[in-house]
Amino acid sequence: MGVTKSEIFTEEQNQLATFLKALAHPARIAILQHIIKENACICNDLVEELGLAQATISQHLKELKNIGIIKGNIEGTSVCYCIDEKVWQQIKKELNIFFVDKVGVDKCC
Repeated sequence: MGVTKSEIFTEEQNQLATFLKALAHPARIAILQHIIKENACICNDLVEELGLAQATISQHLKELKNIGIIKGNIEGTSVCYCIDEKVWQQIKKELNIFFVDKVGVDKCC
């Protein structure tokens, strides 16, 4: 049996790709920006804030939660979401490593 494609890449490459894939939707970016802007756990209705259907927002929250960038707590009948600072710092670190290399254009095609 052959090797799966993800197995030929480093753990760091696979992890960065997973993070970027999860972030590669404008609704998810908007959700994260809203949570960051509020600088607190968000318990209120994101439907009004973003103008998307509840089912759509729930799916995006699920994807963000799956990569660990947000965490949720149940408070009464509400689920409150906040940024997981440890994961946020890890993503920042991985992106900084990725973008730190200088791209030379001395000999371009």
